[in-house]
Amino acid sequence: MSRRLVLLPAAALIAACSSNPPVASGPEPSRSGDIQPHGTVIGNTAVALGIPPGHLPPPGRCRLWLPNRPPGHQPAARSCSNIHVRAPAGSMVVYRPSKDKKVVHVRYVDTRRAGIVVAIRVFDAKTGVFLRAEKLD
Repeated sequence: MSRRLVLLPAAALIAACSSNPPVASGPEPSRSGDIQPHGTVIGNTAVALGIPPGHLPPPGRCRLWLPNRPPGHQPAARSCSNIHVRAPAGSMVVYRPSKDKKVVHVRYVDTRRAGIVVAIRVFDAKTGVFLRAEKLD
């Protein structure tokens, strides 16, 4: 009995010291993978995606987005043809469909393997709010 009394306070102290405060992060990916959260999904596009609204690609085009690189140093928007094949590990391929200009599709490339898309998320282009996850092909 006395051993149980000693262990209970010790366990409570360990649990209290090791707990982490909640951290806001992006939505969970639709499949498991090595995705690092790219900001939160509240507020505007800059907060949700880590991409300032003026740097989103025009409708019908794609843009490769590299983490830890300033917006002015990102590759320019271009044709979407085979863009994900050459995408570096940990990058995002941002696509604005020409049929639905109100959304942004983001393909997340595996953090260890270039060209391997591990998740697709769809965001509202104006607000940056997460709308849904899409299935991989």
